[in-house]
Amino acid sequence: MIGGGGSAMGGIHSTKNPDTGDRAVVPRFTRDTVLAVPKDRMPGDEMLPQSAYQIVRDEVMLDGNARFNLATFVTTWMDDEADRLYAETVDKNMVDKDEYPQTAEIESRCVLMLADLWNAPDTADAIGTSTTGSSEGCMLGGLALKRRWQHARRAAGLPTDRPNLVMGQNVQVVWEKFAEYWDVEPRYVPLEGDNLYLTADRAVRAVDENTIGVVAVLGSTMEGSYEPVAEICAALDDLEERTGLSVPVHVDAASGGFVAPFIQPDLAWDFRLPRVASIQASGHKYGLVYPGVGWVLWRHSANLPEELVFKVNYLGGDMPTFALNFSRPGAQVLLQYFQFLRLGRDGYRRIQQTCQDVAVHLSDAINKMPEFELVSDGRDLPVFAFRMADGVTKYTAYDVSRKLRERGWLVPAYTMPPNREDLVVLRVVVRNGFSHDMAELFLRDLRVAVDWLDGLVAPMPPERAPAGFHH
Repeated sequence: MIGGGGSAMGGIHSTKNPDTGDRAVVPRFTRDTVLAVPKDRMPGDEMLPQSAYQIVRDEVMLDGNARFNLATFVTTWMDDEADRLYAETVDKNMVDKDEYPQTAEIESRCVLMLADLWNAPDTADAIGTSTTGSSEGCMLGGLALKRRWQHARRAAGLPTDRPNLVMGQNVQVVWEKFAEYWDVEPRYVPLEGDNLYLTADRAVRAVDENTIGVVAVLGSTMEGSYEPVAEICAALDDLEERTGLSVPVHVDAASGGFVAPFIQPDLAWDFRLPRVASIQASGHKYGLVYPGVGWVLWRHSANLPEELVFKVNYLGGDMPTFALNFSRPGAQVLLQYFQFLRLGRDGYRRIQQTCQDVAVHLSDAINKMPEFELVSDGRDLPVFAFRMADGVTKYTAYDVSRKLRERGWLVPAYTMPPNREDLVVLRVVVRNGFSHDMAELFLRDLRVAVDWLDGLVAPMPPERAPAGFHH
């Protein structure tokens, strides 16, 4: 129940209407009698919108401070004009292209801009769509790979009942979901030693005639590194030359798709590589838009099987759709277009370079601390991971994470995937809005936390570590 007497903040009065006996609820800053509000069922009575607002707002004040959240990749700040645009367009339904034709037009413009950004050989022939996030983009990209493989196998008179998808053990959990949902064998290439992501030689060893594709990750969520997409494609080119097996690549560019084009423009990872059939990215990560919006594009329209595109007669219009979801918000698509117009290539470059500068500054400073060792340094994504030095025995990375939380910093600690579960890391994600000044505050609080832990007269008591980290 919400309520309790004596608090001087966020109180709720219970009042009676003398004429009707109806009960109303109004927010107060002092309390006498408090009306209880059930949490496990819908209340029987209505209340004033101001009261409901106060109740919900008071509860979410217990959440962490988004600006201090170094765990998430998701955008937590936009310009005031974007906030206004969001509020003014929150009612738009992306799927209803007949009712909101200009929103649909703007979605198409964003696809063309991304096709150009990701170097499609013919932007007019590239095809893509907005999604609710990278996860839906992964599902669509993987499903297109499976269907194209099935078509080729049937045309050759070969069985289609054992598809597999090759990927590193470090992939985000969405790929595990894809394999389970769509009956595809996930061929996880395990981590080995310091190889914390997929490499070309190990990828090719896992490929066979039933492989629908290889997933290459441009920006591992585990520690921020880019997988060598060009090397993976070259190894698959060589495999096809030797064996005739043609295996396409899907690039999971959830974060890197909005970073590499601006601060590593010479890096070949996108449609410049002929073997890359599809790319997906999160607009709500380094695309700098509030959640949730993502994008998935195919190199050519022929890369998207026709049966995955549905013609739907809805609210008076015949609309093509190839998303997993139907009704979904259009506002975030408009916010993506706003950012493309507002920032342009120079603006994105400035923001992403600043993020990387802050990340490298932090990783360099942490690398000089005797208690830690770097696992990655932030020179790919503006993301880096570090571990406890071998000589630290009184406390663990989990203890450092908890100590930082006392100062409001959210820094996740977790084990790496199978074959390197011995490696426990802390990870820092630097996003737009995390300034050099905030970085100095973080380093100060990290130093204070470590000094406190170093001063313990005995080791911290052991406790069961979290099962894993999938964000």
